[in-house]
Amino acid sequence: MREQLSLNEPSVSVVVPSYNHAQFISSCLRSIIKQTHPPTKLLVIDDGSTDDSPRVIESVLKECAFPSELIAQENRGLSATLNQGLKLTGGDFFAYLSSDDVWLDNFLAARIKLLLNRPTAVLAYGHSYLIDEQNRVVDCTADWAHYKDGDVREMLQQTTAPMSPTVLYKRAPLVRHGWNEGARLEDYELYLKLSVDGEFAFDPQVLSGWRVHKTNTSRDQEMMLDEHLKALRRVALELGLDGQQLETLISQISFNRAEDFLRLGDKKRAVQLAFRNLKGVSPARMLRVLTRLALPYSAVSWWRQRRRHATMQQYDRLDV
Repeated sequence: MREQLSLNEPSVSVVVPSYNHAQFISSCLRSIIKQTHPPTKLLVIDDGSTDDSPRVIESVLKECAFPSELIAQENRGLSATLNQGLKLTGGDFFAYLSSDDVWLDNFLAARIKLLLNRPTAVLAYGHSYLIDEQNRVVDCTADWAHYKDGDVREMLQQTTAPMSPTVLYKRAPLVRHGWNEGARLEDYELYLKLSVDGEFAFDPQVLSGWRVHKTNTSRDQEMMLDEHLKALRRVALELGLDGQQLETLISQISFNRAEDFLRLGDKKRAVQLAFRNLKGVSPARMLRVLTRLALPYSAVSWWRQRRRHATMQQYDRLDV
């Protein structure tokens, strides 16, 4: 049932950065409109889409029972768009939802409740379904992600980070930092900075859907690795890392990323990363990665397809 907000209830602004997701934006916006705890305001910023996104957005926002607005502008990039949205909104809490992702109906209510009970937390996050273009669940972070509650600095330093559609921020600490507009991976550096300010409150519920499709940034593993390492170097002093600790951490991350390249079929790059970064890696971790590198890609691909099929059988699809 939809909640009615009273004057003393916490307020939350939601920003949707939109870019060329005309086929998904309706599901995204309707998942916000259906929230049991509705936003105080919904701001959609279309960042220079060349498809039919602005028209679709205007049509769907007519269904919105709370204040909403569309801003259509020339392309500025995701981080700049998020900073703009943060400046143009108010409230106690802030969330953004990419125009190809979705929330389950109780997302805002659950995350707000969690943060109200966690005064030392700067954000709340949780697990997410991974959904394909037909809204079928193809994976779920609850099956493999080892997320932490509280102090997450060690978790983040190993590049395990919240997925953006699972996060609700407290506005005050978010405003202190904002997004680095020079970074191509918008959230990771921000998470590192916020982890110094306070705790991350973890909610084990699965209340979000992250869309998997051909244009996902996460498919570019070389860029992801490069951006993770650059962010760590920029924030190392704030994290209390000296030069030697930073270089050891970079070596460990580079070694671990070999598995990601292997999953994409780039065995040559995977082998380079593994053998150039053996220093400081635990024997157990080294054995696991080197064993996987020894397997033919056909075996790795077969295992991934089998796991994906099992996941789809287990979760079916999201009703969005």
